[in-house]
Amino acid sequence: MINLKIDGKDVQIASGATILAAAEAVGIKIPTLCYLKKVSPTGACRVCAVEVEGADKTMTACNTRAVDGMVVTTQSEKLAGIRRQIVELLLVNHPLDCPVCDAGGECELQDICYSQNVVRQPFEADDVNAATIDHWPLIQQVPSRCIMCEKCVKTCHETIGSSALSVNEKGDKAFIDKDLDKCEFCGNCVQVCPTGTMISKPFKFKARPWELRKTASVCTLCSAQCQVDMHSKQGKVLRVTSEDGSTVNDGNLCVGGFFGHDYLNSDQRLTTPLIDQQTSSWEIALDKVAAELSRVRDELGGQAIAGLASPHLTNEENYLFQKLFRVALASNNIDSEARFGNLRAAKVLNEQLKLSGASNHIDRIGQAEAVLVFGADLRSEAPALNWQVQLAARKNDTRLIVANQRKIKLVKQAESFLQYRVGSEVYLAGALAKLLVEKGQADNDFLNQFVGNRDELEAYLKQLDLVAACAATGLTLAQLEEAADHLGQAASVAIIIGRDVIGSVQAEAAVAALANLALVSGALHGDHSGLYPVTTKGNMQGLIDAGVAPEFLPGLQDYTAAKNKFESSWQVKLPEGGADAAGILAGIEQGTIRALFLAGTNPLVGFPESARWRKALEKLEILVVQDILASELTQLATVVLPGAASAEKRGSVTALDQRVNKLKIAVAPPGEARPDVAILSELFARLSDKPEPSEKALRQEMMDLSGGYADVCQNLEQRSFCWKQAYAPAAKSLLAATPALTTPEAAELQLLIGKCPFQFGTTTTYSAANHELAPAGLIIVNPADAAKLGVADGGHLKVTGPVGSAIGKVMINEMVPAGLITASDNFTDMNIQQIMPSGSNCVAVTALKA
Repeated sequence: MINLKIDGKDVQIASGATILAAAEAVGIKIPTLCYLKKVSPTGACRVCAVEVEGADKTMTACNTRAVDGMVVTTQSEKLAGIRRQIVELLLVNHPLDCPVCDAGGECELQDICYSQNVVRQPFEADDVNAATIDHWPLIQQVPSRCIMCEKCVKTCHETIGSSALSVNEKGDKAFIDKDLDKCEFCGNCVQVCPTGTMISKPFKFKARPWELRKTASVCTLCSAQCQVDMHSKQGKVLRVTSEDGSTVNDGNLCVGGFFGHDYLNSDQRLTTPLIDQQTSSWEIALDKVAAELSRVRDELGGQAIAGLASPHLTNEENYLFQKLFRVALASNNIDSEARFGNLRAAKVLNEQLKLSGASNHIDRIGQAEAVLVFGADLRSEAPALNWQVQLAARKNDTRLIVANQRKIKLVKQAESFLQYRVGSEVYLAGALAKLLVEKGQADNDFLNQFVGNRDELEAYLKQLDLVAACAATGLTLAQLEEAADHLGQAASVAIIIGRDVIGSVQAEAAVAALANLALVSGALHGDHSGLYPVTTKGNMQGLIDAGVAPEFLPGLQDYTAAKNKFESSWQVKLPEGGADAAGILAGIEQGTIRALFLAGTNPLVGFPESARWRKALEKLEILVVQDILASELTQLATVVLPGAASAEKRGSVTALDQRVNKLKIAVAPPGEARPDVAILSELFARLSDKPEPSEKALRQEMMDLSGGYADVCQNLEQRSFCWKQAYAPAAKSLLAATPALTTPEAAELQLLIGKCPFQFGTTTTYSAANHELAPAGLIIVNPADAAKLGVADGGHLKVTGPVGSAIGKVMINEMVPAGLITASDNFTDMNIQQIMPSGSNCVAVTALKA
């Protein structure tokens, strides 16, 4: 610690802190313009000039380190004159277009002019500003308004890690330019710009800041659930922002969070109930649904009814959905898209590690000494985790290990890149764990205290053949040893598991092997370590916790074991058996399931074997679809019930790191659309002869019965978010696994399902901004494979898999290795899921030029 004086106040602060930080510590405000706390200081504007005793010139407080014994003055006539002249120089050739500038009313340059009493412009110079840049998608750049603070450049490079922005030209001709190939269109450059230089085209001229109603909520487009402010006018959300310093995401947003909200205002929104595609009143529509479902239940039994829920619903809505089926419809035929990935991972993690999701908070990733990103493209799947990895690698000297089949963005920052072969995840994770044990780098204290079968783990790892592991993964022993050494030398380790692993054909075995690695490496030990299974969908964790699966009751409690407890609470006899998604599909095909209720989910696009699902849905007696957007699915429905988006309803959602967030209503649902909890509550009352449950009552009941949500209900009443119970395993309660070591089957060409970085599910395909960036699905092909197939960039391929074919536009890129092609499942036009068998995200295919 060091001691200094600022404006006569004694200050004690850690060595290495800046004068600005020292002043903030004692409540002294020094004016700034180019300073942004989350990036390294530039000192470009010099507005933060201060006097230091003994120095012959003023110093910039933002990037001058405080020194023991230093005496600093922040306010004087001399400093006021200097700051005033600095701002006057910034205004040289600055256009006087405040009335039409989108930053008007929230412009930091306006504020600094006012605070520094800048009321004139005494300087003149030739206007050599570059012309307005209007050809960038979504963002306009007006160089004449730029003060060259470089906040946008630093944020793009240091926080987001794309390095798309740079300073072009020199001197007074300098301006901010962009490499469009690197840009992620996250909008953070717009957010941090202190003037109207960087402008959101979709928001331009839509509203003045003082006209907007600001609602604090969370973004639910991905499972990181960033805290946001939704700005609305006349019942429409017009922009989304986030505050630096006070939010879990530190003000950062991705392309979905910043630009993706336009689906809320889409002309494809469902606004009124439909019966056989004809407009209906709510009373008649709900009567129809209740009558048809009760008829099937009473005539054929609850086993003839099935339902699929969604990560688009809140915790309370998913909880009520499973209760509606089990209590009111006597059916345990319930499931969701979690079946094809995250539920499989949750089962394994629950059995081995007593986890249902991540073991620690997202922000611990940025503080870990080593980070392993395994089978995850974080830029696409969970951008907020990418920002934490960027923080760790760029600012905290973290050892970054990337294990992936593709050359993803993070490879540029990685100390070790393990480009493994498809299907070799178990071997790779096992080999890393074995090397840690052999080199004496295992977390022995944790293993001895918490693992009940350590001997079994060590015997399993001992028999693992490293030569076989190298052959299976395609990696050298030196590569494996280097990566293991990075993990072994770190006092804290974060392991992030992505959809390449969680959705694979051997997901359970791969997750089990990675759970073993977490035990051995120390990833479950200490405040800065953690295990993070990633999902791309918003409330996937809440969906799993709610018990929308035939084998589980809420809280991942075994259905058979916990049945009596729930029967006692609900005062009903629960149904026996139950079908999962595969069983529901087969039941519809065989005619044993006659009615299906879909709440916020679309099997025609989001599920594997989607073409098979389409044929099956046409056989149903009654198909109820509760959703927010019109689609091919709603056209098949007997009854359509228009629900509300997350910005239009209350409730709670659970992030991947066990953070329970409160949704707030920013705007009303369009037309006659209703919050989903209201729809499900009314149906529950009609079908069960019980009262309609309230959202708060449902949250309390879920907390009481499910475990893990203790005190959440009370905490959410006063706060915007709270945490589920912290991970604290009991002694000897954790179990290592012995997953089978199999050699991946060779195939000339394989297709891996990925995610488009500019789209989130199919929801944002209804947003004009996201559609501008990614209007259709792409098949990414290595140049060698493209040459072999005779297809050019922009051409088309017909890809045929085990259960179907799809045609898509080709993008040639070396990010995928020869023998592997990838395509995203966000687009209905390509509908790549129609060629995928259930239980796998990577299959052997054939491809022909189309």
